[in-house]
Amino acid sequence: MTTATDGSTCFKQRTEAILSELDATGQLKHLQTIEGAMGPSITLRGYGEVDCFCSNNYLGLANHPDVVTAGIEGLQRYGAGTASVRFICGTFEPHERLESTIAEMLGVEASYTFVSCWTASEALFPTLCDPGDIIISDALNHACIIDGMRLATVIKKGVQKAVYRHSDMTDLRRVLEEARASEAVTGVMWVVTDGVFSMEGDLGNLPEIRALCDEFGAMLVVDDSHGTGVMGETGRGTHEYWGMKGSDIDLFTGTLGKALGGGAGGYIAGSRAAIDLIVQRGRPTLFSNALPVTVACSATKAIEILMSEPERVAKLRSNVAAARAGIRDVGFEVLESPTAICPIIVGETATAISMSNRLLEAGVFAIGFGYPVVPEGEARIRVQISAAHESQHIHRLVEALRVLKSES
Repeated sequence: MTTATDGSTCFKQRTEAILSELDATGQLKHLQTIEGAMGPSITLRGYGEVDCFCSNNYLGLANHPDVVTAGIEGLQRYGAGTASVRFICGTFEPHERLESTIAEMLGVEASYTFVSCWTASEALFPTLCDPGDIIISDALNHACIIDGMRLATVIKKGVQKAVYRHSDMTDLRRVLEEARASEAVTGVMWVVTDGVFSMEGDLGNLPEIRALCDEFGAMLVVDDSHGTGVMGETGRGTHEYWGMKGSDIDLFTGTLGKALGGGAGGYIAGSRAAIDLIVQRGRPTLFSNALPVTVACSATKAIEILMSEPERVAKLRSNVAAARAGIRDVGFEVLESPTAICPIIVGETATAISMSNRLLEAGVFAIGFGYPVVPEGEARIRVQISAAHESQHIHRLVEALRVLKSES
């Protein structure tokens, strides 16, 4: 029989073994501490001022004075905490304003907020699916979608799941045909995709996915966390980029923690009926505190700025074009796409980590990703561009990469 002491020893040994292996294989993460506000340049402990090219602050709103002021005013008026879940006494006026603003931005009937997009994803499928449904996912969807699907199959026994090859519409058709023919699938077929895939920086082919969903009578869910505020003429998201309306997407999930001020929080948006059911049955909202009101105030102001300043999105597109051109001119391979994510493929994990460290020494903060986050041999430096970057920031990035290229 295992005693408490034996259990503690066992846990300590296996934890130390995991950490040692991560360290030996170059996968051990080291937290970098920022001593100041998020912006195109930041003060990083141990390095001083560096240019930040690894943030999701796509529109430069994280430290926008109006966004900051809105949060301060919300804090002063409504206090530091909601002290409750939404259905008891945790719903404040700023939640209602934020949710109506999100719905207006996306062109849908309603939205509902959570403390993160992760918890929004955990609420969606376990709440809306029933036994006999099937959830069909792109192979490269974000981890929150994957975990939400897994949770749905545990909570609702009889919910099926399937995966189609990344952005492969022929394979999606195959999976839909198999689902239609399956005796286990008697309910709703759900197709879920990222709008922008965070590691590849490419787009989900929403028009073709929508067409297949219409053909097979399936529901389309899009997580547009990296697309909202970035894609489309006015930054409404990946659906706008493709010339689609918000009503062409059955349900959105998204975040307030990236382009929309970067504070925190996530949401589900779509039909009023779906949102009403989430309010009634979604476990992450029934059993977890509401989004802090100060964040709701800041996020609302950020969306208002997005909708009133289309030039901010235009500047982001211009910066992205300049950065991609500079990276190619240096001689590095950058995956092509119209998004603000510019993955520079370098091959081996050790190479990516080494290059990331050298860039930081040169005053450029960009993260290297390798296996198991991406496949073996496809390690990369992920460069992320912001509307807050000026020409001098992009110039320093390109010149630092040029030095690395000369050393390779």
